[in-house]
This record gives sequence, C-alpha cells and structure tokens, in this order.
Amino acid sequence: MAECGCGRSPTGQCIGWHNLSEEEYQQKLKEHEEKAAEDDAAD
Repeated sequence: MAECGCGRSPTGQCIGWHNLSEEEYQQKLKEHEEKAAEDDAAD
C-alpha cells in the first residue's frame, strides 16, 4: 500500500478514502473509530 497523500486515512496508508464525499468520509471515519474502540475493549 502507498502512503496516504490526502490525509484522510486513519492508518496513514492509502485506503481509497480520497474518493469519498465529505459525508461518506465522516461515516467511514465514525465506523473506523467504533471498530477501533471495540477492538480495544476486547483486549
């Protein structure tokens, strides 16, 4: 994977979020944060 050039990727690697609208980006970011919180709680 290449580095994220748009700054939207929460991982620092390009995951294609540069193509999302602002609304889609905010939804994906929220989903990512919720999943990360779940993963942290499982540890």
